[in-house]
Amino acid sequence: MPLRIDHSVTTQKLRSRVERLFDVSAGKILSLEKAWNFEKGSPVFTIRGKYSSRGWTEWTQGFQFGSSLLQFDGTGEQRFLEMGRKSIFERMATHVSHVGVHDHGFNNISTYGNLWRLMREGRIPFNERENDFYELALKVSGAIQAARWTQIGGGKGYIYSFNGAHSLFIDTIRSLRSLALSHQLGHVLMGEQDQKISLLQRLIEHADTTARYAIYYGEGRDAYDVPGRTAHESIYAELLEFFGALRDREAGRPRRSAFGSGTETVFLRAATITAEFYVKNSCADGIPIWDTAAPNLHRLGDYLSKPADPFNRWEPMDSSAAVIAAQGLLRLGNYLVLQGEEKRGTRYRQAALTIANTVFEEPYLSTDWNHQGLLLHSVYHRPNGWDYIAARPHGEHRYIQSVRDTT
Repeated sequence: MPLRIDHSVTTQKLRSRVERLFDVSAGKILSLEKAWNFEKGSPVFTIRGKYSSRGWTEWTQGFQFGSSLLQFDGTGEQRFLEMGRKSIFERMATHVSHVGVHDHGFNNISTYGNLWRLMREGRIPFNERENDFYELALKVSGAIQAARWTQIGGGKGYIYSFNGAHSLFIDTIRSLRSLALSHQLGHVLMGEQDQKISLLQRLIEHADTTARYAIYYGEGRDAYDVPGRTAHESIYAELLEFFGALRDREAGRPRRSAFGSGTETVFLRAATITAEFYVKNSCADGIPIWDTAAPNLHRLGDYLSKPADPFNRWEPMDSSAAVIAAQGLLRLGNYLVLQGEEKRGTRYRQAALTIANTVFEEPYLSTDWNHQGLLLHSVYHRPNGWDYIAARPHGEHRYIQSVRDTT
């Protein structure tokens, strides 16, 4: 198995690396806050260590401000809370009512969602007016995202992407968290003639459609039907967590009671088959190549049997994919352990910690104070030529963020 899972890594052993990560992150956030010109749009990726803006929508602005909130969450430094909160109040309202994108999870959960969570957890003082403000923003965001709906056969449908009603993006699944929060807050989408449309139902239908059409299961659907392969990233472990929490709150049943239900079976199958693909197609230290069909892979030899070489001259590695995968593997592992599958769950959790142990250190952690990126050797959109490539294809940063669960 290519990813050599290190069972000796524990969260306690990672503590010093996490503390260093936050130390480095503080400087990066302050540097960007001081230098960024909002007339350019949102920061997306770095060129020679400085952020640039290039994208089809302003899908990373929530990450920019949400990073300050997570910095406060991890360190307690008040200035980051105030910095993020001020920017959210001044600049994020249009994202709440944006009817033209599939990015509500990226933008609004990262900002309004984190402020709401911090207030609920008692990390910031409770203020009824602010709490109502955050909840209204989250309610509206979820409903507007759910309104981007294309009906397909069998009574199913999906939330379409910015490309139009025909387009099912696999990463739209991240925006399901906006529907989940809005539903939990008691909200519905109101349609024509006062039709009440369940946000939970649309969440389930979109996820089911994505699992059916955007993930491969090795069943001979077409020539590229490799088990676990997808056209883009997909996050199902988080949905499994959500349904576990939903049962606890709404049905009052133990977590295991609905493990075999149809919806969770679909999500679990999608989560585990993509997790296995990642584990089997990453380098020994958990870092993947940017694409498993990259044209120059044959020049790298048996690259999966060794730690990743981000300085190779042929194809870039993708540390951003690694950190995204790590949080998914951790969620999936936790879910399986709660279901009583200790061995399988522990395996995925340790895979996540193995990846974290790699990316929290050089050469992936960017410790150069002149470089605004936090994570090096990542990829944004290589086929479109949007990544900055100097002498070799490595060393730059894509704006990413893992947001703590707000459900």
